[in-house]
Amino acid sequence: MSRTRTLFAALGVSALAGATALALSPVSSPPPAASVVPFAAQAPDSAFTSQADAGGAAIACQRPAPDNRVSTTIHCYTPDQLRAHYGLGPLASSNDGAGQTIVLVDAYGSPTAADDLNFFAQTFGGPTPDFESVAPLGMPDYKNPTGKGVGQSGPNAAASWAGEANLDVQWAYAMAPKAHIVLLGTPPSETQGVQGVPNLMKAIDWAIAKYPSGTVFSMSFGTDEQTFGSASAAKSQFTKFDQTFQRGLAKGDTFFSSSGDNGSTGFTNVKRKSTVGTTPEVSYPNVSPYVTSVGGTQVQDGWTWNPTQDVPYLASGARNPAYWAWNSGGDTEAVWNEGGLQIGTGGGLSTIYPRPAFQDGVSGVVGSARGVPDIAWNAAVNGGVLVYHTYFPSTEGPAAWGVYGGTSAASPQAAAATAIANQARAAVGKGPIGDLNKALYSPTFDHSAAFNDIVPQTYGTTPSGVLDSNRMWALAADGSLTPNAVPGYPTTTGYDLTTGWGSPTVPGYVAQLVAQ
Repeated sequence: MSRTRTLFAALGVSALAGATALALSPVSSPPPAASVVPFAAQAPDSAFTSQADAGGAAIACQRPAPDNRVSTTIHCYTPDQLRAHYGLGPLASSNDGAGQTIVLVDAYGSPTAADDLNFFAQTFGGPTPDFESVAPLGMPDYKNPTGKGVGQSGPNAAASWAGEANLDVQWAYAMAPKAHIVLLGTPPSETQGVQGVPNLMKAIDWAIAKYPSGTVFSMSFGTDEQTFGSASAAKSQFTKFDQTFQRGLAKGDTFFSSSGDNGSTGFTNVKRKSTVGTTPEVSYPNVSPYVTSVGGTQVQDGWTWNPTQDVPYLASGARNPAYWAWNSGGDTEAVWNEGGLQIGTGGGLSTIYPRPAFQDGVSGVVGSARGVPDIAWNAAVNGGVLVYHTYFPSTEGPAAWGVYGGTSAASPQAAAATAIANQARAAVGKGPIGDLNKALYSPTFDHSAAFNDIVPQTYGTTPSGVLDSNRMWALAADGSLTPNAVPGYPTTTGYDLTTGWGSPTVPGYVAQLVAQ
C-alpha cells in the first residue's frame, strides 16, 4: 500500500500519490499502513503560468513545448545545464554510458515510458535512446484509472507511480544517453508484506541473471526501519533481502538507493496505523551495506535564493514573494532542505546494521552503526529536473512537462555517473567497479578530486535559509516555519550523515574509480 502524499493547497506542493506524506507539522495524521514508498516530489502546477501572465517578472523556469508555461519562483534544469554543473559535455555529442546497462527498479513502471523518453531525447537534442521496459513478474494493470484513491494495486496505483518511472528513465538517460536503459516494473504496489519487497527482490534477481556483469541498479523507494515492528523482525527480513544484493555484487553489479525525502524523520507502524516517529530514522534498502545510498543537495546554478521572511505562504495560500525571492547569478550546492516544501534529504544512523568495515575510517561520524548516505546529488524541487509525460490522460491531463525533485531524482543520475566510470574502466581493460562502497571509503580514493564537499550555506536573512543539516521544518499555525521536534544531522566538512562524501564532480569521480 502506498503512503499518499497529502496535497495541501497552502503548502504549494503536489507530489506523487505513492510518495511519502507531506505534513503541515510533525504531528499531523499520516495515512494508514506504513509501506515502501518512492522518494520523488513534483513542483505544484500552480507555480506555472503563461509567459504573458508572468507580469514581466524574471523567469525561473520555462517548460519546453508543447507546455511552454513559466514559473517566477520554481527553478528547473535541462539535461545540458545539470551535465555542465557536474562536469559533463553537451548531451547532443555525448557517448557517455556506451556499452553499459542501467536498470531502474519501479513498481508498475510507466505505460508511456518509451514514447516519453524519445520525446525527451528529441526535445534536448540527445542521441536515440537504447531503452526497454520489462515486467518479469507480469504486466501491471494500466486500464481505466479513476483517480479516486490509490489502492494497493491496479490502475490507480499504477497512475500514481508512473511519474517516478518517467523521472528515473529520463534522467538516467540525461547523464548516460548511450547506455542500455531498462525500466524494471512489478505489478503490485510494493507493500512491506507478502507481495511488496519480496517481489521487488525477485524482479532484481531476474535482472541480475539476465543483464551483463557491471549492470548498475537504481532503486528510488524505501521503507523505514521502524515500520517492521522490532529490530529483530527488521534484521530477519533485511538479511533475506540482502542476499539479492550480495548475488549482484559477486557478479560485478552495483546498487544505488535513494536516502529518502523526510530528512531525519520517519514513520512507525503500530497496529496497522502509521505514526510519525519521535527519533531520527533511516530507511531500507539505502541503509543496506551492500547498497550505495544517495542523499540530496540543492544546486543553485545561475540563481541564488534570497529569503527575507520565513513565511512561505500568505493567508490566501499564494507563495510569499519574500520567502521565494531569488537573485540572478551564483553557483552553489547546499544540503537539500526545503522548508517551504517540507522536504529534505534523508540520512542518519541505522538501528539495525552495525558499522560495516568499509566505514571504519569514518567511525568518528557514524560510531558503531551503518551511516547513510554515502554520496549525494541534486534532489531539490526548487531547482528540479524537467520530466515529460503522456501517461493516463484521463487522470493526469494532456501531455505536459513537470518539474521533479527528491532523492528519486538523485539516485538514477548517480547510477548513470557510475555507469560512465564502468565504461572508462572497460576502455583500459579493467572490470566493473562492483562493490562501490569499498571503493568510496578506500584510503586510496581521493575524495577531494572526486567530490564537491557539501558544507553549510547561508541564503538570505532567515533561519531556514541556513542550510546546515537535515532537520526538517514544520509550518506553524500562523504560517511561519519552526524547527521540527526530531533533531537532524549536521552537514560538515568531509564525510557527514546528510550528503555523505559530497556530490560527484564526474570527471574526477570517474578517474578515481578507474584508478581503483
